[in-house]
Parts: sequence; structure tokens; C-alpha cells
Amino acid sequence: MNIAQILPFAVFGGIACAVWALLNQFSGDNNKALQRLDELRKGKDRTPDGKADGVGGMISKAAPALSKVLQPKSELEQSSLKLRLCNAGFGSPRASEIYLGIKVVSMLSGLAIGAGIGISFWGMTQKGMFAVIIGGGLGFYLPELALTLLKKSRQDRIFLSLPDALDLLVVCVEAGLGLDAAMRRVSDELKDTAPDLTAEFNVCNLQLQIGRPRREVLHDLGIRSGVDDLKALAATLIQADRFGSGIAGALRVQSDAMRVKRSQLAEERAAQTAVKMIFPLVLFIFPGIFVVLVGPAAIQMVNKLLKVNA
Repeated sequence: MNIAQILPFAVFGGIACAVWALLNQFSGDNNKALQRLDELRKGKDRTPDGKADGVGGMISKAAPALSKVLQPKSELEQSSLKLRLCNAGFGSPRASEIYLGIKVVSMLSGLAIGAGIGISFWGMTQKGMFAVIIGGGLGFYLPELALTLLKKSRQDRIFLSLPDALDLLVVCVEAGLGLDAAMRRVSDELKDTAPDLTAEFNVCNLQLQIGRPRREVLHDLGIRSGVDDLKALAATLIQADRFGSGIAGALRVQSDAMRVKRSQLAEERAAQTAVKMIFPLVLFIFPGIFVVLVGPAAIQMVNKLLKVNA
């Protein structure tokens, strides 16, 4: 093998070793006292032996340094990123650091994979460099896509489970429980069927227990979830609490409206089924039907044409 054949593998190995060395540098054992002080300051959960396990622990340790590259400069951008992570269900104080760290690692991995593929197939040419850029771009935007999908999926689950939770909340309030006790009861009853919504209710209960005003807790509930219907519910409860009106009636009206909206959404998706089925029918079913119906006639026509020409 000459140098031109060895060069792509050498470049790929060098990039891979550089990425591994970077991760290994951040995941190495540091001073135990400094680690413990950092855990106490940030409130990080520890495993029984005081160490994080696996790749997750390694990324968690490396996240503060890696995230500095992509850290938002303004408070508005930082708040927007934290809000997106909260909407996706990641409310940890270190969620933004870990997310940006994963983004940097994904970009470096994409660069390494792109370099390996590009240089192996095209060498140090324009196409090879283009493959490196494409790999880095895909690695950079892959966490963005994953976060968007997780956010939308969680909001859909909250929206679909909210009418049932409101019905149970109405029953609890009409039975004589206060709003706080009713939310705790709903969280206990629906923790298996609606874990996302009950997690939000549990956060509200904890905030109420430490003495935060109910208006602020309900406002944060709507903002933290990102679901428009939950924001409307929070606004309704805030108005009912402010003006002293009955909470049960407001909850019942909101529950009926959301149930109608969910039924309309189901009808809309059912009406779209016929249009969505056109493409699978044309691509996968109609060719088989054409072969079965038209195939024998086509064979007979070809045989007759061959006999006429003969």
C-alpha cells in the first residue's frame, strides 16, 4: 500500500483519537473533595458509590466545558433554550449544559464519521471536504431534531390526557377537596396512565408546599408545559382564585371544551385518512393489482403479435 491509500485511514484514526482524548480528558477522576462540593452546589444526584456510570456520566461531567462553545450569549436566548427543554420534560438546572454538551459531542462525531466516509471514498478532494461538512452539520442539528420531536410528543400526550384529568379534578373538588388536595389526588390516580401531566401537577404541589403563591404556580404550570389548553386552564383558575368564584364550575366548563376539541381533532384525523392512504395504495397495492389483471392479457397480446410477425 502506498501513502495515498494509507492517508484516509490515518486521518480518520487521528480525528477519532482526538475526539476520544477530549472526552477522556473531561471524564477523568478529579479531586474527590472538589467533586463533592460541586455536587452539593448544583444539587446533582449521585449513585451509591458517588460516581456517575456509563456514557451519560461522562457526558454529564464534560458538559460544563463542552457547552461553553455553544452557550447562549443573551439572557433571552438562555431563557428560550430552558423553556424548550422544560417543554420537552427536562427541567433539571443542568439540562441546558448537558444538552449543549451532547450537541458538541454529536457535531464532533458527525465530523469524524464524515471525514472517515469522505476521505475513504474521495480522498482529500472537494467531495471529501463536502462530506466532512455534511457530517458535522447533521451531527450538529440531530439533537435539535430530537428535542423538537420529544417536545411535540410530550405536548400531545398532555393534551390528550388533560380532559380525563380535569373530569377527575372536578369530581374531587365537588366532593369537598381543595384545589391543592385535588391535584395531589389526581396525581396519585393517573400516575400510570398520564405520567407527563401528573409530573407537572407534582411540581405544582411541591411549589405550593414551599409557600409560593398559587397564581405564580399556576402561571408557571402553563408556561412550563407549553400546551395552549393547559395555559387556558391556568388562566381560568387564576381568575377564579382572584375573583372568588367557584373552581368546580370553571373546571367543568374547561373540561367540556377540551373534550369537544379532542373529539374534533379525532374527526379531523379520521377525515385525513383517505387522503393519506392514496400514496401507499399507488406505490404498493396498485402495481400488484395491475400485474394480476393486466399481466395475462399482456402476455396473450405479445404472443399474438409474435405469431402475426412470424
